Amino acid sequence: MTSEPRSASANTPAVILVGVDFGTPHFDGELLELGLLAETAGYRVADRVACKRRAPDPALFVGSGKADEIKMLAQSTGATEVLFDQSLSPAQQRNLERHLGLPVNDRTLLILEIFAQRARSHEGKLQVELARLQYLSTRLVRRWSHLERQSGGIGMRGGPGETQIELDRRMIAEAIKRTKERLEKVKKQRATQRRQRERRDAFTISLVGYTNAGKSSLFNALVKARSYAADQLFATLDTTTRQLYLGEAGRTVSLSDTVGFIRDLPHGLVEAFAATLQEAAEADLLLHVVDASNPDHPEQIAAVERVLGEIGAADVPQLLVFNKVDALDPARMPHQRLDTIEVGGRALPRLFVSAHEGTGLPELRAWLAAEVARRSAGAATQDPQEALESGNPPA
Repeated sequence: MTSEPRSASANTPAVILVGVDFGTPHFDGELLELGLLAETAGYRVADRVACKRRAPDPALFVGSGKADEIKMLAQSTGATEVLFDQSLSPAQQRNLERHLGLPVNDRTLLILEIFAQRARSHEGKLQVELARLQYLSTRLVRRWSHLERQSGGIGMRGGPGETQIELDRRMIAEAIKRTKERLEKVKKQRATQRRQRERRDAFTISLVGYTNAGKSSLFNALVKARSYAADQLFATLDTTTRQLYLGEAGRTVSLSDTVGFIRDLPHGLVEAFAATLQEAAEADLLLHVVDASNPDHPEQIAAVERVLGEIGAADVPQLLVFNKVDALDPARMPHQRLDTIEVGGRALPRLFVSAHEGTGLPELRAWLAAEVARRSAGAATQDPQEALESGNPPA
């Protein structure tokens, strides 16, 4: 447990990160991803606490002893908030706040905060609002002080707080209903746009992948666009679609850049972002972008595959694009540009590229052209991998 360097502004809120290992595989003991999420949301990490338990404590999640330790740590570091890497129940969150005397939030709310900061389109804002409302609807357990100050009256059931709780619950339920109705209209508009593309015999490709894998950088490199790209989590949330001309295939395809995935993505966010993620579910081909330089990329691939399964995109054909090969150590450089890799029990083609340096992009275009030509003409045409390896992409 070591303190973080205080390089951020003194006005930046300081937080303590807490993670509990319940024996799950690939536990992030250093809380690196939670730290990146916190920094992305505008926090400064004051310290990190990782511990082991067989099961969550029903009242305080980490137990009273560890909670006392976190409280003393917050006092010594000047932290003003505590962030947990796992989801907390409303009761655990309330009890921890009372015990620590500080605001306590979990990974779910942290991701929601980042999404709220980054959403730009009307659809993206609606999706974030829906996820936020659904999250808040589970937190109405007399957590806020204004609920405690309400009192029952003549003819009212229950004790203090019930009237205000019911009012808040009804207001949130109505807001959820309105937001869902507005999102449904957006879905219908997207469905209309997809039908128009189908009538034009458009071939659609969606970029998917773990957040910060370089999807937007690859998108910009392929279509010469200026989508926002940065070395941070969830740099872009809104789906951007551009036309990509593949000279070898003699036709244009639609290329879409989608929101990045993350492990333990709150289920409410998966549901709320169904309209955006539907682009991936209904694509003709997925370019699954992977950060080849990240040692945890196998777990990241698995996390993306789980979300793809949840949105009905598990069976969409994929090409794994291992990006950032320029950041690899020489000993880890691939021996060949194109090969296959087993993911979830199926063999998928894999191509190594660097969107930053342009390495492998000609081969990626050639592979896409061969795949589009094969789909258009039927399976009798040359396989894209064979075409690329033979150096004879379709004319």
